[in-house]
Amino acid sequence: MILVDTSVLIGYMKGHEGSKALLFDKIISRDIPFGISVFTYQEVLQGARDESELIQLKEYLSSQTIYYPRSELVIYNEAATAYYTLRRRGITLGCTLDCLIALIAIENDLALLHDDSDFDYLAEVLPELKILTTI
Repeated sequence: MILVDTSVLIGYMKGHEGSKALLFDKIISRDIPFGISVFTYQEVLQGARDESELIQLKEYLSSQTIYYPRSELVIYNEAATAYYTLRRRGITLGCTLDCLIALIAIENDLALLHDDSDFDYLAEVLPELKILTTI
């Protein structure tokens, strides 16, 4: 199973033809199971341009498998620790939600499809994080 990050989902929806959007297109066309995190759900919705698009996005996203944190306090502690560790190395992530998305992938044994360098940094401090690069 695959967890698709916001960076890929938005790129795909906008018609971008980068390698990750093309990989996501293969996943869809081959009926490979995938899902999104509850945080991706939020990020995509908050980017809606108008109410009509918001309604369409809610309908589409609600039809997907959505993953939630299993143990909330534990995952937030782990996310803060990962962020702190990277910051101590001189790396500041662009979005703290990426820590939570990475940990949801780990908790559910999902390979993460992303187009955001934050996850490559997170993989350095979260060795259990599986990054999907090909199918």
